[in-house]
Amino acid sequence: MSGTDGQSKVDMMLEVDIISVSDPDRSKKFYELLGWRLDADDAPFEGLRIVQFTPPGSKASVTFGQGLTSAAPGSADGGLVVSDIELAHDELVDRGVDVSDVWHGPPFPPKARQPGPDPERTSYGSFCSFSDPDGNTWLVQEVTTRLPGRE
Repeated sequence: MSGTDGQSKVDMMLEVDIISVSDPDRSKKFYELLGWRLDADDAPFEGLRIVQFTPPGSKASVTFGQGLTSAAPGSADGGLVVSDIELAHDELVDRGVDVSDVWHGPPFPPKARQPGPDPERTSYGSFCSFSDPDGNTWLVQEVTTRLPGRE
């Protein structure tokens, strides 16, 4: 049900994104390398394993494991928001993550990307990306001033 203005009357907050991986132990090591908080690693019964991580400062988590989804490993694309793209990039490099160079301009198509951060450091304008061992891709975007209605 929605209000007369088309807005929902119920908050629906993204809490968990489920991604598919081929080797939960390998993926667990990768997400630990990122410095994300391990929230759970449970196997309540045979054929089901739930591993959950939360990125620093995030209200939403990522879950993977065994028996959770029929999606192909490596088929997920996710977005991360940071307040300083260069600092985030450097931290990923320091952690041993194979991360792209920083670019600005539209993230898609790749040929539209321009090297380096946005010269004016426009919010939503600078990016880098990395992938987990299965190829699930994370787009990292610098946001310094949120659009209206986004907190």
